[in-house]
Amino acid sequence: MRRPVFRLTLCSILITLCSLGEAQQPNRIPRLGILRTGAPPDPLMDALRQGLREIGYIEGKNVLVEYRWAQGKNEQLAELAANLVQIKVDVIIAAGPGPILAAKQATSTIPIVMPVVINPVGSGLVESLARPGGNLTGLASQTDELPGKWMELLKEILPKAYRIAALVDSANDIGQAKLTEEAARSLRLELEVLRVGNLADFVVAFEAARKKNADAMIQLPSAFLYAHRMRLTKLAVKYRLPTVHNQSDWVIGAGGLMSYAPNLADMFRRSAVYVDKILKGAKPAE
Repeated sequence: MRRPVFRLTLCSILITLCSLGEAQQPNRIPRLGILRTGAPPDPLMDALRQGLREIGYIEGKNVLVEYRWAQGKNEQLAELAANLVQIKVDVIIAAGPGPILAAKQATSTIPIVMPVVINPVGSGLVESLARPGGNLTGLASQTDELPGKWMELLKEILPKAYRIAALVDSANDIGQAKLTEEAARSLRLELEVLRVGNLADFVVAFEAARKKNADAMIQLPSAFLYAHRMRLTKLAVKYRLPTVHNQSDWVIGAGGLMSYAPNLADMFRRSAVYVDKILKGAKPAE
């Protein structure tokens, strides 16, 4: 009778040791993937990191962050998004139409958090604001009325302004140019849409604005344009084109004339809450 009892006792000891070993293993550290068009330093990423710290996530301690910077080149985004999928990050954080579309095309399973997105329903990114329906979620910026407001501000400082140039990122236009054209018609202004897709297009666009005798310029939201804000504000000065921008970093950090827009830094900070909920099991679709 002793041998069977001994074997049973030994098995119990082994099971107990295995259970203790599993319990003593540290919890797996989640890994975030950040996809951005520009390059560091990035004030909006600073805001996101602040938001993560506020809810207890310390980079390198209890959360790992994989940064993928396109260095201002839209054409690099698809490859960078695919790399984040390949290394199996838990959440992808993508800001701007370019990074969002690249991430969406790269994966239909990894959750994607959008710190800010314009017209997500109209552009087909999500089914509705209440229930996105897929693997994308985040904060929407309802900016349909902004183009008209920008032109009104320009008219306040330049009462005689009539011809307005609009700088548009051709790769990421999700209906913004159309809204701007409608606003210009309602204000009885003449609008010249200038589309850019790479660095070489910048000077071409400003030359076109000069030839069209543009009185001022508005710059539509774009992660690509934001990545090159220093260059663009210098061109605005060189070509003597008063310009209104879509966020304060263009003015405070890059020397632009003025801006009017939602507080994007606050939206990036708040998006950390979505990351936290997903890591705790929430579904982006809901």
